[in-house]
Amino acid sequence: MKATIYDIAREAGVSIATVSKVINGKGKISEERRREIIEIMDRLHYQPSVIASALTGKHTYTFGLLIPDISNPFFAEVARAVEDRAHQLGYSVIICSTDNKDDRVERYIGLLKQKSVDGIIMGTGIERVDMAAELSGSMPVVAIGREWSSVPVHTVVADDYQGGRAAASHLLGLGHRRCAVLSESMTIISSRERVQGYRQALEEADIPLHNDHIRICKFTIEDGRRNTALLLADENRPTALFCCNDLLAVGALQAAREAGVRVPEQLSIVSFDNTILAAVTDPPLTSVAQPMEQLGAMAVNLLVKELEEKPSDKQRIVLQTELIVRESTAGWRS
Repeated sequence: MKATIYDIAREAGVSIATVSKVINGKGKISEERRREIIEIMDRLHYQPSVIASALTGKHTYTFGLLIPDISNPFFAEVARAVEDRAHQLGYSVIICSTDNKDDRVERYIGLLKQKSVDGIIMGTGIERVDMAAELSGSMPVVAIGREWSSVPVHTVVADDYQGGRAAASHLLGLGHRRCAVLSESMTIISSRERVQGYRQALEEADIPLHNDHIRICKFTIEDGRRNTALLLADENRPTALFCCNDLLAVGALQAAREAGVRVPEQLSIVSFDNTILAAVTDPPLTSVAQPMEQLGAMAVNLLVKELEEKPSDKQRIVLQTELIVRESTAGWRS
C-alpha cells in the first residue's frame, strides 16, 4: 500500500498539519525538522498528488532547468547542484537540453507549463525578447550562469570579468607577452566579460591583444582544436592561450599535440570553469574555477524565495571565481 500523509506524521511524531506545511513549503519549521520529514517521505516513498496540487493552484514541487547541453561537464555539474539543493527542499527537477536554440527553448517551456512546474531555472540564452518577457511574467524565473539584458529576472552568475583578469595576470606573471584567447560568441554576456577582463589586464601591462588573436568558437572541443591550429600556424604564434571554457581548452591541447607544440614549455593554456575535465587532461589544466555547487544552490534558493515571499526586487548574485594552478602553464623567456 502507498504511504499516506498520516503515515508520515506518525513516523515523524508530528501533526498532519506540520507534514502539510513541509509539503507546501509553508510555516516556521526548522531546517533540521523539515529535512527529517523529507527524509521520512523519501524512505516511505510518499508522493503527494502533483496533479491534485496543480488543479487546486498549489505547488507541484517541481522545477524546470533549461541548459544548453547536459553532456557538457560544466552544465552537468551545475545540474547536479540544482538537483541536490532542490531535493533538500522537497522539490524535483526536470532537466532540458536546448542547444541554445529558441525553437527548442519554446517547446520545452510549453512542456514545462503543461506539467505546471512551480518555476524555471534558465542556464540557456533566449534571443527572443517576447518569449523571455512572457516567461518571466507567467512564473518565477532565475537565470543561472547567464545574464538577461532585456528582462528583469533573478540572476546568479560567477564574476566572469575578474576571472578573465586572473587568467591574464597569471600569464603575465609568468613572462608571457604574446597572448591569445578562444571565446564563445560575444553575444553571450559571460563570454564578453571574460574576454574584457583578460584584455583589460593585458592593456594595463601595455600588452596588446590583437584582433587576430581573438578567436570566436562554437561550444565544442573540435572548434577549440580547429581555432588553436590556426593560431599555431601563425609565424607570430602566441605563447599563451586563454580558453573561455574547458571544452575549448581540451581542443587546444589536441591541436598543440598535433602541431608538435609542447604544453606548457612552448604554449601555456588557461581554461575557465574547472570541471572534472581540467583535472584529467594531460597535462592537467590551470583553470579559473566557477563555484558550480554554489551557483546551483543559490539559484534554487532564489526560486523558492520567489515562490514563498514574492519579492518585488530582482536579485543579482555574483560569486567569486578562483584560479587553480596546475601543469598547463609555465614561465616564458622571450
